Amino acid sequence: MPSSLTWIDHDPAARERSLRILAHFQERESRDELGLGAIRDSFADALFPGTSTIQTRLRYMLFVPWVYVELERKRVTPPNFGARARRMEMALVEPLLASSDHAGVFGRVAGKGLKRLPSSVYWNGLWEWGIRLINCSQDEYHRHIDKIYRRRDMARERAEKDDYPEAETQTWHPRLPAPPEGFPDNIENLSFDLTQDEASFLLDRLVKAQKDSLFTFLALNCKPVDCAYPWQHPDLHRFTAAHRELLQYAEFFSSLMHGAPFLYNLMLAEVAGRETLAAEHRENLRTWKDCLLSCRHIGLPLDRLWELTAGRGHTITDRTKKFVSAWHRRAMETQGDVTDDADCRALVREREMWLKKSRSRFTNARARDQWKGYAGTGQLSYRWRNVKTLLADLYAGLKGKEDAQS
Repeated sequence: MPSSLTWIDHDPAARERSLRILAHFQERESRDELGLGAIRDSFADALFPGTSTIQTRLRYMLFVPWVYVELERKRVTPPNFGARARRMEMALVEPLLASSDHAGVFGRVAGKGLKRLPSSVYWNGLWEWGIRLINCSQDEYHRHIDKIYRRRDMARERAEKDDYPEAETQTWHPRLPAPPEGFPDNIENLSFDLTQDEASFLLDRLVKAQKDSLFTFLALNCKPVDCAYPWQHPDLHRFTAAHRELLQYAEFFSSLMHGAPFLYNLMLAEVAGRETLAAEHRENLRTWKDCLLSCRHIGLPLDRLWELTAGRGHTITDRTKKFVSAWHRRAMETQGDVTDDADCRALVREREMWLKKSRSRFTNARARDQWKGYAGTGQLSYRWRNVKTLLADLYAGLKGKEDAQS
């Protein structure tokens, strides 16, 4: 069954609406009220390495290194290096907003007050995809760029010696496509549209750096699709066995633990005396119970989940494993009927109080007053909403606009 392109690919107005909705869901999903973030991110990094929930458009993977390559070319030094980089990144805002497709522009709302720059958001991804070749933090790069210049000068002087290869001084991939003329602050018609050369470069980097990831498989083999979760992908049957197993456990964990934040919010609503909200969450838990019992993989053993999420760069503590295991056991014993189960309520209350200490919403009225009623209730999709947009941008660049719409 062929996958179909949807609004996320070529309708700027629809994409803008979708990203506003995305921000809403990100707030619900990314708020880790019960300490499940390490497991969530282990799955997400395995499936979609180099991505994050605040990445918006794929061409930022080129905008950022273009900024830094230009600064290095001019040999800008500390402490001006970071400030100059910020000015160049901010110079992208107006021309991108003037384009027909301005969904996902960093600084669209905050303007010059933007705190999280694209370079910060994409820094890790640039390393994971093999575009950034220097392994350091962004702050270290800014502060020590002069040392990089000196090492580069030494390499040129000693180029004939095998023990000091010039490649050791490279900060960005040597085949990085050239930026558009006038980039970044003297360019006409700047947009998020990737050229075929740019898209091919990014795909090549993915294949070389993350060849075994689902992200790379999708980029190579599948058209962009509009489904809510990666395990709903219409081409799932074509995925590798390893990808299917990861997705089975990702779906299992997402479905299993989705009930815990609903119970948490129900308990808070009861403490706060918000009867209407409590009724909403009781209904949410009834819906969750039906989803849990219909989950295709709910019978999977937990031991394999810990194996799949180990060694991904995130610390999953024994306390977290015990919480998940206890929730799993009780959810199975009650067949998902956790709403008034004393053991499940105790689990959630103790977990939140241990994590938040004096800021627990159960005991701190001020913290509870700031609670909006649906903390952390978005079902885990492992960055899939963002990944869909990145894949659509890549596909459009590789195939061209007319091709992508066919």
